[in-house]
Amino acid sequence: MKITVVGTGYVGLVTGACLADMGNHVVCLDVDARKIQVLNEGGIPIHEPGLDEVVRRNAAAGRLQFTTDVPAAVAHGTLQFIAVGTPPDEDGSADLQYVLAAARNIGRLMTDYKLVIDKSTVPVGTADKVKAAIADELAQRGMSLEFSMASNPEFLKEGAAVEDFMRPDRIVVGVEDERAVNLLRAVYAPFQRSREKLVVMDLRSAELTKYAANAMLATRISFMNELALLAERMGADIELVRQGIGSDPRIGYHFLYAGAGYGGSCFPKDVKALIRTSSEEGLDLKVLQAVEDANDAQKMVLVNKVVAKFGNDLWGKRFALWGLAFKPNTDDMREATSRVVVAELLARGASVTVYDPVAMDEARRVFGVEPRIAYASGPMQALEGAEALIIVTEWKEFRSPDFAAVKAALGTPVIFDGRNLYEPALVAEAGLDYQAIGRPQTRRVPR
Repeated sequence: MKITVVGTGYVGLVTGACLADMGNHVVCLDVDARKIQVLNEGGIPIHEPGLDEVVRRNAAAGRLQFTTDVPAAVAHGTLQFIAVGTPPDEDGSADLQYVLAAARNIGRLMTDYKLVIDKSTVPVGTADKVKAAIADELAQRGMSLEFSMASNPEFLKEGAAVEDFMRPDRIVVGVEDERAVNLLRAVYAPFQRSREKLVVMDLRSAELTKYAANAMLATRISFMNELALLAERMGADIELVRQGIGSDPRIGYHFLYAGAGYGGSCFPKDVKALIRTSSEEGLDLKVLQAVEDANDAQKMVLVNKVVAKFGNDLWGKRFALWGLAFKPNTDDMREATSRVVVAELLARGASVTVYDPVAMDEARRVFGVEPRIAYASGPMQALEGAEALIIVTEWKEFRSPDFAAVKAALGTPVIFDGRNLYEPALVAEAGLDYQAIGRPQTRRVPR
């Protein structure tokens, strides 16, 4: 099939590369000339394990092309995937200007049938707006060309996006007509050879499904984080609680890990957008508002622990911080807890030495020129001159440190662990004060 993907960000690039890997001829369009230049020179503008190989393999085979040429991109694909950004407005609603601009370009330039597919995460009713925008452009041209609309939300996890696309657990498609269903069945046939994974529904249900999925996962995280706060007060161990409730098949183990709050480009934005959408419909989604409030508070938990230990005046103290990305296997720092922690420490007069396996360049961009932020070449180097260690991201390379060396390097032997990486008793045996999330210093019962 001939496919056009509008947008070469996280979703667009993964979508285009993986569809090309199945033999389709894909053209990826972006108005960012610098990004297209990087891609055409063999570079990858985002960090996503395995994506560089898929992109380069298909670009070399001629199945994957990158362009800023809007007319050529519209002319190319029978299927037009819109995968542009939908950043939150100040009121929390999703900004649809890029989605609607892509739609108008299609309507302004199309000369034959197109299936236009919303791949971006968009509010319920966006497909109707896209359809209206295309129809308006066609009317201005005095043309009556057939086109179909579809909603095909992505469910990709950053750090495992290629695997998720290649081996999906479900493929949600919202459609209006049989032609659209048949085209989407054809394009996704290679991804569902073992069983039927296509879940076909109407446009609005598909749009709401995406928001509902992310809101549910965010709810589980905030629920466990609040339980962890209670566990700390009552001397219980949230990790044992997680195992106890996760073994119930009605609950399961996924997204039950207590921590320092969720971040990234999806959960915070989508929860806000769903709250805003419900407000516009005259509904107050109390649970979701509580989820957002709990997450905002959870991002301060590590800071509060530091203040409780060292006081509010941190002038002259340096802290080591392991992990900057909002999760492992990505360099994405959007809404990351590390940003809150660093900002709060600096506001109290502290200096910070940071380390992340892949997000250092992104951190320099995010934090800008700040003399009290130092960038270390490795986790142990980050400890040099540090009063204490703060762990924000659960990278694998942080999981088995030399605790004796950590203790020797720190001015005060304390670890503030926002991801519960270690067994408290093991850290305590090394002579370190271990302050995790919802876990006691030592276990009350044997394993």
